[in-house]
Amino acid sequence: MSRPRAQGFTLIEVMVVVAIVAILAAIAIPAYTEYVQRGRRAEAKTALHQIAQWQERRRTETNAYATALPAGMASVSSGGTVTYTITVDTVAAPYRLVAARAGPMAADPCGDLTLTGLGVRGNVNGTRGWQECWAR
Repeated sequence: MSRPRAQGFTLIEVMVVVAIVAILAAIAIPAYTEYVQRGRRAEAKTALHQIAQWQERRRTETNAYATALPAGMASVSSGGTVTYTITVDTVAAPYRLVAARAGPMAADPCGDLTLTGLGVRGNVNGTRGWQECWAR
């Protein structure tokens, strides 16, 4: 009579699987985080362009740009969380819109996105150049 063969995984097999999962997670998590940040950045850029169009319509109607935004335009939200707060800087001529990072976007390397009344795009307080941040 032969003894039944033991079934299961050896410690080495389990360690190899754990190592493979850890390597995949180390690659996937930063890529996913960048993907989510890029999507939120796109929402902020869209909001800046819409506000710039609103400013131009307002100037056509009242012969002046707004110095403050209505409450509905002053922030960008994603999933109920504010990701950017938008302000109007009237020191720059004719105006400059600033989308300041908030909440989960606070550590975004692109910094705060800017758009002037002349259509000049930029960013401040970031470690990446404006070209890279506005291109995607």
